[in-house]
Amino acid sequence: MGSFSIWHWLIVLIIVMLVFGTKKLRNIGSDLGGAVKGFKEGMKEGDAGAESEQQRIAKEKTIDAEVKEKSDKVGS
Repeated sequence: MGSFSIWHWLIVLIIVMLVFGTKKLRNIGSDLGGAVKGFKEGMKEGDAGAESEQQRIAKEKTIDAEVKEKSDKVGS
């Protein structure tokens, strides 16, 4: 009874093709591929947005100052 052989999988594939038809299966495959592609593009855009947000925060934390006079006295 163990694992299925290649013949079992071929029979299942033939039954699925008869039930759904090849055109519908092709459409499902292309829709799934488009969804995966869109997800990957969204992740890239999200990463780019996060980087620009981090750069904006880093710029806000940067202190821009100018030293006018050097003092020898530290405490007073």
